[in-house]
Amino acid sequence: MTLQTDDELERALTALAEAEGTSRQEVVRRAVLERYERSGHAARVQQSSGRMIEKWGDVLDRLGTV
Repeated sequence: MTLQTDDELERALTALAEAEGTSRQEVVRRAVLERYERSGHAARVQQSSGRMIEKWGDVLDRLGTV
């Protein structure tokens, strides 16, 4: 895979790699995996929230009108 970068991304990758004592490739790898994990987490939270609203929505509505 080839990653096209601009000057800003080059500077950021270099700075992060130096700060973390790792390669620029590893910085990109970690960033992608972190983003992937967060997107999965967001979906799980949304699904869980939907289940809770379905189960407790009437109670939440009543509490909101007090």
